[in-house]
Parts: sequence; C-alpha cells; structure tokens
Amino acid sequence: MLPVTTAPPRPNAGPPAPRLSGSPRAKIAAKTLRKDNYKREPLITFAVLTAFVIYSTFRAFYGKHYFAEPYISPFFSPPLSSAVEHAAKYGNIGVPPHLSWLPTTEYVFTPAIWILVIPLGFRFTCYYYRKAYYRSFWQSPPACAVAEPHGKYTGETRFPLIIQNVHRYFWYLGLVLNCILTYDAVEGFIFHRDGGTHFGIGLGSFVLVANAVLLWSYSLSCHSCRHIVGGRLNHFSKHPVRYKLWTWVGKLNEKHMPIAWVSLFGVALTDLYVYLVSSGVFSDPHWIS
Repeated sequence: MLPVTTAPPRPNAGPPAPRLSGSPRAKIAAKTLRKDNYKREPLITFAVLTAFVIYSTFRAFYGKHYFAEPYISPFFSPPLSSAVEHAAKYGNIGVPPHLSWLPTTEYVFTPAIWILVIPLGFRFTCYYYRKAYYRSFWQSPPACAVAEPHGKYTGETRFPLIIQNVHRYFWYLGLVLNCILTYDAVEGFIFHRDGGTHFGIGLGSFVLVANAVLLWSYSLSCHSCRHIVGGRLNHFSKHPVRYKLWTWVGKLNEKHMPIAWVSLFGVALTDLYVYLVSSGVFSDPHWIS
C-alpha cells in the first residue's frame, strides 16, 4: 500500500478567505454607480421606435398612394383586394373579398392592416428588439448595472410576454413576405407601355432591391435562424453542410443589431418613396425606359 502524501502549502498563499454570512450582495442605496449618461441610448431608441410606429400606423390606416407603376409599397404587398392600378388611379382601396363582411371604410380596413401583422409580430418578438423596447419603454432595466425598477420579475413565462415564444413562427411567415418583396423588386424593372412590357431601370427599382436585400439580411441574421440552421446537433463533424451554414449565419448574427435598424429605416423609406412618386410630389428618375 502506497503511503498517502499531502501537497506542501503554496508559498505566500496567505490566510484562507473568510466565509460570507447573510446576503451575498452588497447593500447599495444608489440606483447605479455608473457615471456615464446611460439614459441617452434608451431615449434615442424610444424616439426612433415611436416615430416608426406613428408613421407605419398612419400609412396603414391612410391606405392611399401605395402604388406607382411598377413599384408597390412593402406595407401593402401583396395586394389583398382590388387591383393596384385602381388604387393608383383613385388613391384608395376596397376591402379584401374574403373579409367583405367588414365595414367598407377606405381609411380602416386597408391591406396594410392585415399585412403588417407579420413583420411587426416578427420584430416585436425579436430578441434584439425585446432588449431595445424593454429598456426604452419599460425601463426594465434602462441599462446594464442599473437597478431594476420593478419589484417583481417573472421573465417571459406569463401573459402577455409568453407570446414572445412565437418568434420562430413569425420568422417563417417573414420568409414568405421576403419572397413576395423579392418578386416585387424584380417587377420594379418591368415597365408597361403601349399595351406591352419592357425592361427599364428607375431609381425606384434600386430602392425596392435594396429593401429586399436588407429584409433578407435581417431574417438571415436572426437568432432563430442561427438555431434552426445549426441547433440540436451533438456533432458538427457529422453535419458539415449545416455547420458551414451555421458559421455563415453566425457572422451575420454578429451584425444583427445594426441590420435590424437599417432594415427598419429601409422599409419605411421605401414606402415613403413610393408614396411621394404616386402622389406626384416628384417623378421617378429613369435611366433606361
């Protein structure tokens, strides 16, 4: 039987650390010890998101000037009711046929009312946007190392925040809209004249393409997309294709925050561009027509 030996004490080890008793956290009366202007970022976020909500709500209920041949606003695509040419001529729309039992008020039941449910639901449940509006609207908390203002914390386990768990399903629906908006971007190069169609390039063509690219970037950089592509795998070596896709999505995911903001501005500016052209504020510049 081998003798039992003990390791020699380390030099300059010092006395053992004392045991802590009572609460493990220090009692600090101050809300935070931060000295920087940590409220600035939540205030900017609050202002920008509020401006977008006001603009998108106005456009959704206004329901006019969302088509300027061959461009259609992303807020109103796909068109759910009467032809977009009718909307361009008369500046209004009707009620979707399958919703004909609703009051036929042009300022209430526009296509955007139904279409925007998907992109707004996708962004509202987005992991990044949760952080953004939790901090800016609810101050919960307004920044790191700042005390939580609410006395009780239940996370996202109760109504209404438990609805955040449907984010993945909104991601799937968002892909469908991305495909439709990509089709719209292609249609933005097809002009109708003299009873026929021909290829053309206008400033609006590039606007629609840029909007589609930004929305695809936002969807593909999503945390849910990263998990769908590479999640629930025990061995990446056995799934080289999914691993490669996971690395690509991971690189996009690192830029998810700026992509989220740029794509949000992009979709609003695209709608605004179509509105200005459709309402006659200015003409769409053409290089090839």
